[in-house]
Amino acid sequence: MPSFDVVSEANMIEVKNAVEQSNKEISTRFDFKGSDARIEHKELELTAYADDDFKLGQVKDVLTSKMAKRNVDVRFLDYGKIEKIGGDKIKQVIKIKKGVSGDLAKKIVKAIKDSKLKVQASIQGDAVRVTGAKRDDLQSAIALLKKDVTDTPLDFNNFRD
Repeated sequence: MPSFDVVSEANMIEVKNAVEQSNKEISTRFDFKGSDARIEHKELELTAYADDDFKLGQVKDVLTSKMAKRNVDVRFLDYGKIEKIGGDKIKQVIKIKKGVSGDLAKKIVKAIKDSKLKVQASIQGDAVRVTGAKRDDLQSAIALLKKDVTDTPLDFNNFRD
């Protein structure tokens, strides 16, 4: 029976490349001369460091522009609160969202059931599996989800016939 999975995960290789490019640009920019502005990357977490709020905003702008150039959706980024660290320096933790959350999974299943398509959706951990009798029905379900779910970037993978 044909099926596919609805997932939400960033390409971590591209995220790593975007962070490295951002750090390179920050180190060469004149307005960051002599400051401790940088971005650190650990697993699913980025930490942006800067001297003040304005420079932190500039660091985040550089990061989002580099991610956009590398085709990483910036909706994957979940900005934490700004914390003060020693002296006048600040940092901000940026989490990278991975997986379909429970509320979003329920929203996806409800949208598919309300559409009256001949497909079934079931929640499988941090993904939603959609199965149907015909490939055309599955493609209609993909089109429906691309139109309805705009708050989180979705990927459709593991398509089987």
